[in-house]
Amino acid sequence: MSAAASPAMRIIVTGGTFDKHYDAIKGELTFKESNLPAILAQARVTVPVAIEINQLIDSLQMTDVHRQSVLEACRKAPETALVVVHGTDTMVETAQVVGRAGLGKTIVFTGAMVPYAVQGSDALFNLGFALAMAQARPHGAYVAMNGRVFPWDDVRKDRSGGVFEPAVR
Repeated sequence: MSAAASPAMRIIVTGGTFDKHYDAIKGELTFKESNLPAILAQARVTVPVAIEINQLIDSLQMTDVHRQSVLEACRKAPETALVVVHGTDTMVETAQVVGRAGLGKTIVFTGAMVPYAVQGSDALFNLGFALAMAQARPHGAYVAMNGRVFPWDDVRKDRSGGVFEPAVR
């Protein structure tokens, strides 16, 4: 494979609302497969991207073992520009684990408040924004949501407002 054909970026998928589908039989949101291939096609992304399914779980079920799996995937990725699609409830915690490791890569965490498969989802915009930030930001770990980007050590989720903001100090 020539250097031009090598992926310039990697997207590491962990699940979260971003990848949930409505299961009409169960009457709940569940995981079937990642929406990333469809999203990349719809958004007409032209930068070469490798997609790596790390896990497909709700971030509320994420444990330290799951976070270490994300860290190892980031560490092993040959690319230096990474996007981690993650559930928003514990995204900050996983970003902190990766950020503390100081991997010498630009790693941007993003997700969605509304599943991609549901009308009005923020998934498409958030992914595009995260891809741009992964190419534009210096090495480090970041959270990029709804048009804002935060360093891993200065971000929190305001659960009442459903937004990310600088951490309260």
